[in-house]
Formats: sequence, structure tokens, C-alpha cells
Amino acid sequence: MAPTQELVTAALATVIDPEIRRPITDLDMVKSIDIAPDGVVRVGIFLTVAGCPLKDTIRRDVTNAVAKLDGVAGVQIELDVMSTEQRKQLQTKLRGDRGPEKEIPFNQPGSLTRVFAVASGKGGVGKSSVTVNLAAAMASNGMKVGIVDADIYGHSIPRMLGASERPTKVEDMIMPPVAHDIKVISVGMFKPEGNTPVVWRGPMLDRALHQFLADVYWGDLDVLLLDLPPGTGDIAISVAQRLPTAEILVVTTPQMAAAEVAERAGSIAAQTHQQIAGVIENMAWLPCPHCDERIAVFGEGGGQTVADALTRTLGSRVPLLGQVPIDLRLREGGDEGKPLVLTEPDSPAAAELRKIASGLSKRSTSLKGLHLGLSPNR
Repeated sequence: MAPTQELVTAALATVIDPEIRRPITDLDMVKSIDIAPDGVVRVGIFLTVAGCPLKDTIRRDVTNAVAKLDGVAGVQIELDVMSTEQRKQLQTKLRGDRGPEKEIPFNQPGSLTRVFAVASGKGGVGKSSVTVNLAAAMASNGMKVGIVDADIYGHSIPRMLGASERPTKVEDMIMPPVAHDIKVISVGMFKPEGNTPVVWRGPMLDRALHQFLADVYWGDLDVLLLDLPPGTGDIAISVAQRLPTAEILVVTTPQMAAAEVAERAGSIAAQTHQQIAGVIENMAWLPCPHCDERIAVFGEGGGQTVADALTRTLGSRVPLLGQVPIDLRLREGGDEGKPLVLTEPDSPAAAELRKIASGLSKRSTSLKGLHLGLSPNR
């Protein structure tokens, strides 16, 4: 016996759009369902845009979902494209009654997304590797996570995540690619092919950051990580202005030269009135391959030095969240787009990164930055 219309619809409700991350039935992407007496099911699907880069994924997922039903002899998929009016309706559905307003959702009173700005004083300390692996660890624990590659000149997040797809534009919304269950956006996704540099000055950098935050459809994230460029330049200032409740994560290495520069990067919080979530010491030591000893390749104590100095500067405790040992697989995973916390979760470096991610995932009981909905008596 051929399946009913209700059963096919229920099966399609299990198909999640790979970009928007919601069921295709909720997004009005199901155009038609036709069930023949011989059990062949024909399904019409609306794509958001022509040339959708993930149309093959949608076709495969719809086929698999319907084919599982009893009585289905075959599945035929017909792909169509939403009209301009349908895309506008989708935009309104996703953004609510606010329509196409260019507001940053993470600044809204009801936002529950915790935002971390990952900073460093200088390049080469592994800030992007730490960002990617923290995000992957959180996502693997069931959290909804996004990354903004705010290092405009040195963007490397897409490669480290293996995110090769380009963003899809629906009206004036940008659908970010998803890799390892992490939504990600980077200026590198909008450049022409090749390793051409980005030559922008302050106002253009600020505009790009605002677009990444306001124009991209992030959905309901638990955590948003921003990979900042090294130092305290235009992007760091823009983040403080655009996302005043963002918490700063300072990444350093053990040597004093790096620690001194990292302290300056973290001290910006004193001027911007932001909170520092803590300090992460990367490349803390090299596990000896022949014994259980730790080899201090870059010296010792830099992370704790930065944490103590920022505690004195800000007048509130800044913790050392963890010390990540050197692991060649961490670098190799970044080159291959496979985060170490997913490929080698029990390795010392991955275990430390997972511990840090777990600690950051625990929401503080502080009321700082939360909208309480109270008003003074008149």
C-alpha cells in the first residue's frame, strides 16, 4: 500500500535545510507531494536561490527520508526556485516582525547567546587554532555554535574548519556555510579565487564586521566566537562598540615577550569596559616522546603572568583557563580542516581544549549585561 500524504509530510519534516538548520517544512520549501498508486512519490522542493550550492545535499536527504516509508517504490525529486515574494516571506519568517532591519541580534535584550572575542597581542600564538577547536568541542557537546572570522587580513578559519562552500544570499540575508555543525563566515568566502590580499582601511573593516553580525542569519546560537586579528587595532575597537557585552579570551604563549604583548591586548577591556573571560596559554610545553617529562620549549609561566597582570589592571580576577601542550596533530588538523578535538579527542592537547570549552560553556550567574525588564516607579 502506498504511503499517505500525511506520512510523506512527516518524513519531510525530518529533513533539515543544511544552511538555515531548520526543517524544510517549516521554511515552506515543500512545493508539492504527489503519490502514485504504484508507490512512486514525486516531491517538489523550492530552493532559496538558483544554483544553490547544497542542492545535491537537499535532494539526497529528501530522497532518503521518503524512501524509508513503507510502500514507497521510488522517489522522484523536482527542484524549483523560490520567487522574490517567497524569499521575502522567508526572510520575514526568520527575522520575525522586525523584517529586514539591520540590527545585531546578539545585542537584543532577549538574546541568550554568549559571545567570546578571541584576542592575542601578536600573531603566531595559535589563536585561530584555539578558536576552531573550542568551537568544535562546544558543537560536539550539542551546543549551537558560530564563528566570525574577524581577522580580515589573516583569515584562516575556513581552511581550519574545512569550510569550502560559499555563503548563499537570500534577499539581503546571508546564509553562512556549516562545517562540523559550526556556522562560519569569513571575508575569504567572498574573495575571488586565489590568495589575493584584502586591502581595507578602518571604515571598511567596521562595515564588514557589522555585515557579518547583522546580515548573516545565525539563528539561535548558544555561543558565538570571534577570531580577532592580533593587537588592539580597528577590529578590536569595532567589536567593543558593536558587541559591548562580548567577553574577551586572551591567547598567549609561555615566553615573556609574548606575554607582555598579550597583556596589552587584554588591557583594552579597561578602556572598553568589557569583561575578560580568561587567559589561555597555548604551546605550554612539549610532551617528551620518550618519558613523562614536559619540555618547556618556549619557557614557562607566561599565561599565569598575563592573568595576574590583567587581574591587577582590571581589579577583578582574570583566571588562567588552561595550558594547551604542543601537538603536531593540532597543526596538521588545521591544515586538513579537521579539528583535533574531533579527530583525537583523548590527546593531551584536545583534552585540555575540551576542558576549557566545558568551562566556558557554563553560563555565569552574574546579572551583568542582562536585560531585567524593570523600570523605575513614576
